[in-house]
Amino acid sequence: MKGYIHSFESFGTVDGPGIRYVIFLKGCPLRCKYCHNPDTWTRENAKEYEVDEIVKEALRYRGYFGDKGGITLTGGEPLLQFDFALELFKKFKENNVNTACDTSGYMFNPNDPENVKKHEELIKYVDLFLLDIKHINNEEHQKLTRVRNENILAFAKFLSDHGKKIWIRHVLVPGITLNDKYLVELKEFIDTLKTVEKIEVLPYHTMGVVKYKNLGIPYPLEGVNPPSKEEVIHAKKILGVIKDETK
Repeated sequence: MKGYIHSFESFGTVDGPGIRYVIFLKGCPLRCKYCHNPDTWTRENAKEYEVDEIVKEALRYRGYFGDKGGITLTGGEPLLQFDFALELFKKFKENNVNTACDTSGYMFNPNDPENVKKHEELIKYVDLFLLDIKHINNEEHQKLTRVRNENILAFAKFLSDHGKKIWIRHVLVPGITLNDKYLVELKEFIDTLKTVEKIEVLPYHTMGVVKYKNLGIPYPLEGVNPPSKEEVIHAKKILGVIKDETK
């Protein structure tokens, strides 16, 4: 089985615990305005790899994984290539490697029994899900990503109900997600989940702007500045990442 790959990172430190071999798959159904990897949206210029050759290469770095490290599939949206991702996870678990999946959760459909069955198979081989909740409000989520968020929130519930470890990721964008009302609603939703181990507040940045220019794509958030240190701290307090001493 072959998959479409954008790139690899041998010593990843931000996509799950420990040192990780990170596999960036090509293709994504979302078009997040703040995306810093627009070069992963389509399969254009993708390199094709077989499952076994990726596993063989990743295992060369096994000595650096330690007790916490392992491999992470990300993208793009890794579950857009569902069967390929599943086979990769299976092979890595056969080799006793810790596995993580960085996903938007959009590929999950709670109203499709076959889709649910496929995800029930997938979660057998994934130790940790890094779940990107782009926006808690459905209408605002559509404005931000071009898609609705019902499936994404349903996937979070699905993972929680099946006892799978979750790290919630949320990008903080002034004028979009940097909003007390929405942050409170997000915290209330997260509190309904039983298996969230960590909440990562990711400040919006403009490091991907050059990629848009190189691809000839207009940058959607032109003129939007990253949040201030104080704004990030404020958001972290609302989400319970750090303690609010004023309460």
